[in-house]
Parts: sequence; structure tokens; C-alpha cells
Amino acid sequence: AEDGPDGFYRGKTAQLIAAEMARGGGLVDELSLAAYKPVVREPVRGTYRGYQIVTMPPPSSGGIHIIQMLNILEHFPVAELGAGSADNVHLLAEVARLAYADRSEHLGDPDFYDVPLDWLVSKEYAKELAATIDMKKARDSDDVKPGVVPQPESPDTTHYSIMDAEGNVVAVTTTLNFSFGSGISVAGAGFLLNNEMDDFVSKPGVPNAFGLLGGDANAIEAGKRPLSSMTPTFVLDDGQAWFATGSPGGSRIITTVLQMVVNMIDHDMNVAEATLAPRMHHQWYPDVLQLEEGFSPDTIKLLRERGHELQDVRSTMGSLQSVAWKDGMFRGAADTRRPNAASSAPDKTRDQ
Repeated sequence: AEDGPDGFYRGKTAQLIAAEMARGGGLVDELSLAAYKPVVREPVRGTYRGYQIVTMPPPSSGGIHIIQMLNILEHFPVAELGAGSADNVHLLAEVARLAYADRSEHLGDPDFYDVPLDWLVSKEYAKELAATIDMKKARDSDDVKPGVVPQPESPDTTHYSIMDAEGNVVAVTTTLNFSFGSGISVAGAGFLLNNEMDDFVSKPGVPNAFGLLGGDANAIEAGKRPLSSMTPTFVLDDGQAWFATGSPGGSRIITTVLQMVVNMIDHDMNVAEATLAPRMHHQWYPDVLQLEEGFSPDTIKLLRERGHELQDVRSTMGSLQSVAWKDGMFRGAADTRRPNAASSAPDKTRDQ
């Protein structure tokens, strides 16, 4: 920490990484590491039912698509549908289907690709997408195409959330991609190398390990950062931090965080209820609606009748780590879907 980025990308640690890569026949050397520069970017901002949403910008796709999906949901009476109902799950699946289609075409490293951020998070585009949703029938993903950007006339993972008595908020997601990343530990340094190259598109139309499709925007190029699904997010109420959240979970991160925000804002759940509620996931392709245990038989029956191909999910679907401040109290929630999670609330609360 004292040496900043150079403490990792140059010097002894870099030498150890390069030596480990050489032992395994890898391509990364000390020059590659020294050429890497951390980039500080402005967060993506949006609103949802009067709340301010602040989240991660590209090269993560999570922030853009959380705001895009929330913008679409504003056109529906989500609270009236009821948490966990067939109507609610169907709507979330159709919204996610649309967003992940756009993800495949329009998201990549903004240093290499002109991400149409303003268009993707615009209320106008969300209105167009909302009009395509049929609440009585699931669409076939073959019929859902990424949106066409208007041309101008003549745009395993770990998460933790922290709030303090001064009103500061932190939401951090870090990742090795798979569990234990590449499975290679740097000798003498004690940490694992990631396998983030899988987040690039090896070939347009060929899914990655999470089943995600992508195009040229996320193709491999020298010096380019791969597209991720990380979605560390703040929700502000009238400019003041209400809650911070985020999750591991690969491609399921985005829909996991989406449901957290919807559960708290639309369904008036507290931070623990919103965390523990059963989850769905749809990512355009493969064209299946994944459901955790906990949805009622009636909900499942109605979803099948609307044309959804359902897939039961026995593994964990995300692991939300959230903290909220309301009515002078901190309230934390650690997802029980994965072990060794914890949360705490200090005795001395922030002045209101």
C-alpha cells in the first residue's frame, strides 16, 4: 500500500509473478506488468423511483445494466406484482433478457470501444424496451436482438460493503473469475493468478464459461481490459446513502443486485429480507429462466404456461453483502447462500 500500484506491478512482486508465469509457459512478463496502469473512472449514475443509484462503470457491464433494467422496471407496478409471484419473476426475466442482449453487443473496455453509455441508461431507451414486454408470454431469445445505437445527426469473486458514522460508503467487488482463478499460486508471494481472460470473447457467438455471448466490442486485444459483471452499487435517498450492496456470482451478479434493489425499493423489504428472498436469473442465452428454491408451485406453473423454459438451480446464485442506514441505525446483511459471511452494526449510530 505504501508503494501504490508500483508495489505490485513493478519490483519484487512483479518479478515473482513473471517467474511463475514463465514456469507455466505463460505470456505475461515484467514488461507486461509494468505497462499496466490502474484507471480511475467516474461511476455510472441513474435514478429509480426517486432514489439515486451510483454503481460501477465499464469495463464492468454490471452498473450500466442495473440502471438500464431499473429504468425499464419503472414502467411496471412492481410493488403490486408481489415479491416472488409469477408476474414478478416473469417481468424480471424479460427485463434481464433485454439487458443481456445489449451486453453482448455494446459493452467492452471504454479505452478501446465507444460504449454507448448515455443511450443504454437513458429513460427514453428504457421506455422503448418496456413496450416490447408481454406480461402474458415469454419471448424467445432468438427474437430479442441487441438495440441499435442511434447515430448522431450530419454512445470467484468477493464483495464487501461498508458504511461509517461519518456517512462514508464503500462497495468493493474483486475477482479471480473462477474459484481460485487459474489455480496457480505465485511462488514466494502467496497469492493466486486470475483467469480473467475468459471474460473476453474468444470468438463472436461462442459462449464463455458462464454461458455469456459477446461480440467484437469485447474481443481480445493487447492492453485491453475484459468485460466483467461486477456490480458494486450505492443507493442514495435524497443524496444520502441508504444502502450499499454487491455480490460475487459471475454472470448472475447483475440480476442478483437488481433483485436486491427492487426488493428494497418496490417490495419494501428490509436489508435481510431482500437478501434472503429467492432469486431468478436470465441472461438472454442460454434461453432458460433459472430459479432458486423457494418459489411457489403456482408461480412455477404460471411461468411455464407463459413459455419460460425453467431450470432449477441447486448451486448458490450470488452472495449479497449489504449494509443499510435508516432511522438512525446501521443494518447489515450477509448472504447465507455461502459460508463464513458476517455483518455488524455499531452501538454508536450516526447523527441524523
